[in-house]
Amino acid sequence: MCGIVGYVGARPALGILMDGLRRLEYRGYDSSGVVLLNGRGLEVAKAPGKLSALEARIRGGDLGGTIGLGHTRWATHGGVSERNAHPHLSCDRRIAVVHNGIVENDAELRFGLRGHRFASETDTEVLAHLIEAFARKLGGHPLRAVTLALERVRGSFALAVINADYPDLLIAARVNCPLVLGLGEGENLLASDVAALLPHTRRVLPLEEGEVAKIDPEGVAVFDRRYNRVRRRPTVVSWRQDRARKGGYAHFMLKEIAEQPQTVAAELAGREGALDDVRLPARVDRVVLAACGTAWHAALAGKTALEELARVPAEAALASELRYGDAPMGRGTLLVAVSQSGETADTLAALRQAREAGARTLAVTNQKGGTLSREADDVLFMRAGLEVGVAATKTYTSQLVCLLLLALHLGRRRGALPRERFRELLKAARRLPGQLERVLSDGTAVAKVARKSARGTDFMYIGRRYNLATAYEGALKMKEISYLHAEGYGAGEMKHGPLALVDSRMTCVAVAPAGRVAEKMLSNIQEVRARGGRVVSVATAGDRLVRAASDEVFEIPACEEMFSPVLAVVPLQLLAYHAAVALGRDVDRPRNLAKSVTVE
Repeated sequence: MCGIVGYVGARPALGILMDGLRRLEYRGYDSSGVVLLNGRGLEVAKAPGKLSALEARIRGGDLGGTIGLGHTRWATHGGVSERNAHPHLSCDRRIAVVHNGIVENDAELRFGLRGHRFASETDTEVLAHLIEAFARKLGGHPLRAVTLALERVRGSFALAVINADYPDLLIAARVNCPLVLGLGEGENLLASDVAALLPHTRRVLPLEEGEVAKIDPEGVAVFDRRYNRVRRRPTVVSWRQDRARKGGYAHFMLKEIAEQPQTVAAELAGREGALDDVRLPARVDRVVLAACGTAWHAALAGKTALEELARVPAEAALASELRYGDAPMGRGTLLVAVSQSGETADTLAALRQAREAGARTLAVTNQKGGTLSREADDVLFMRAGLEVGVAATKTYTSQLVCLLLLALHLGRRRGALPRERFRELLKAARRLPGQLERVLSDGTAVAKVARKSARGTDFMYIGRRYNLATAYEGALKMKEISYLHAEGYGAGEMKHGPLALVDSRMTCVAVAPAGRVAEKMLSNIQEVRARGGRVVSVATAGDRLVRAASDEVFEIPACEEMFSPVLAVVPLQLLAYHAAVALGRDVDRPRNLAKSVTVE
């Protein structure tokens, strides 16, 4: 949510900042702005709406300078307007601040800043004035004013500061929001996400909790809460810059759907005998999978696999509920925290709660160097690469594969999964990339159904067992990018209320591949048809019974039941995508949503 980019070096900063903001658009935003320092002081330009509005504002202007900050805002405090857009300035216009997160004691701090003139409704502006107050009082290096100001702040933040009296210096700080430094030659950068840094450097240094940094063209210096110098080696990012380009596809989402055979193959490579460097604990009495949104759907499938293959009690817990609950955890509990970004606020809080209770923690994340990977006891790194579309696609199937592999290896370690069955399932897993290619080849049929269903339709997605997760995820995709009403339900719950929704305007999407609950799913489909509902089914190729009971069928190849969610979700991703395109939606950047939810 929101995006920050900063640059200090010898090159003109404006183009670098604007390119960085474009690469952060997927995070979600409603206004944007830049500030640059030149011989005349701090020059600011900002505008509500898309980046194109900011580009129009600065076109033909004179925003020179080799040091600057850029920001995309996702509104929390104050409406969407030019005056509420970042950057925000101090009274004397010598200090500019950009900020992601929430200042929880904003009202209290404003009250104490008597004599300061506020120009916006935002919580962020109080930071600029608070830093100014300490700078006036103390003098000296601006880093000291920033650190003292932040001691007064409660909340979550990643912020960057530029001071007109120090023309080669940026200051950055973070608490509960991600911020990454990019290390170059004669220039250095900062950003909310490595995507903005890739064109300029692959050497990155993520800030840890409570750290502050000073950044100039010659290097960076990082300090902890007590103002002690921190020394860490930078991380080298392996993602390729071309992953941030559409490559001829109409949208990033469609490109990322099409990449799933490759990303799933990457997840499987080399993981037959061991699961990377994950040290599975000798004692596991219970597994709690903590996640939010799409990651929680992957956790649901993971729960089913852990109970079937490892014979261990497992719970898929919404991290936003777990962190405020009283779930008993301790030694013998394995907390698996699932987050694509590694920065999801609720998931991080759940992981910290589990560690305090003495549980062992394992992160499943796509971000090397992310907070989750640094704080967990062990990490299972996804290999999906950069995902630009806000609606998760390839990262979801990567999460599924990682959790299914975790269940396989834990089952083998616990002696619950016989060696021959373990080998059979691994062999089946290796067929997934080719099977995904076959599913993707049926995209034209999905597009036809999507166009037919896109207007005047509500959607009900139903599934059971492993594919309860698929029903939830399919409905979420439709909601996220088409803005059509869609709900996911356990098919066995239909008689307990949801059947009342069925009529001729309702499209029921039934996820019904072969497996333990196939006959039950067929009965649920027939219930919907008997009440005049239209049924679109996802079924195993050649299943004549499901085809006869359905209006439309998307086929997937025959596979082991535990791997069917990896295949079955792809037609549903395409269904949502084509419906959104037919309705003229902004597929890659849906309204009101952000790629990474880094604040509550």
